[in-house]
Amino acid sequence: MKLLLSGNSNRALSQAIADHLDAPLTKAQVKRFADNEVFAVIEENVRGEDVFILQSTSYPANDNLMELLIMTDALVRASARRITAVMPYFGYARQDRKTGGRTPISAKLVANLITRAGADRVLTMDLHAGQIQGFFDIPTDNLVATPVLAQDIKENYPRGDDLMIVSPDVGGVVRARALASRLDADLAIVDKRRPKAGESEVMNIIGDVEGRRCILFDDIVDSGGTLVNAAKALIDQGATEVSAYISHGVLSGPAVQRITDGPLKELVITNSIEQPHEVLNCKKIRAVSVAPLIGEAIRRIANEESVSKLFD
Repeated sequence: MKLLLSGNSNRALSQAIADHLDAPLTKAQVKRFADNEVFAVIEENVRGEDVFILQSTSYPANDNLMELLIMTDALVRASARRITAVMPYFGYARQDRKTGGRTPISAKLVANLITRAGADRVLTMDLHAGQIQGFFDIPTDNLVATPVLAQDIKENYPRGDDLMIVSPDVGGVVRARALASRLDADLAIVDKRRPKAGESEVMNIIGDVEGRRCILFDDIVDSGGTLVNAAKALIDQGATEVSAYISHGVLSGPAVQRITDGPLKELVITNSIEQPHEVLNCKKIRAVSVAPLIGEAIRRIANEESVSKLFD
């Protein structure tokens, strides 16, 4: 028997996953003391149960991470048989290597914290770098949202010879190629440089985008600068329109304003991160649900079935 436990980071997605599995969320309280310390209490018996904690570690990342760790500790002390941390969005994933002298590898630190807290397994989606799976010393499943986003593209962007998938940087080529292959579309690449964190500058467009409908495809949109700059460069090179499909809509700072004022036709994200009203009310931003994908992965893990066959 599987039990679903939700933190506060994205209750709507947690409920959608529970609805897909036709299983209620386990009764629990995750609240704050007056000094903002996190307190969690599980209000049902979980002894010997297979428990899945649904918690993205998105903004506020530290609060949501502490909720996950404390809920995990509560389940360990309540004698749960197996604890799976289900993180649709894994925070700190972009800090996956040393970028200079005396800098941390925070993604590894977070992986250690989750493991030491008592999690037996991790289920996440579209890690910024696939090798982060190796940071964990416990089984880790990294789902990909590509099939969900590809289906949405098929429904909203009829296939034609003018459709082109574009990677906004060289590092995302493998991800973009996988989508292009599913859609039988051509691939282009934006060659950019990043003078400093949070800023990007387009240097070249690799591929002929003149007269093409371009779809930028990436895992994370944060401040929106990379997407907007890439869209401008594609339009300047003759693209007829530019849209973007992104797995995780971090959308911090001026991102919404940049998307609104920029040349993007629309930005499509998943609901891996709970969005504020300004994002929900933006006419250029639309979300598709990954609840069925995550729910099916949970069902397969609970039944000891293959997760990788979801993407065959």
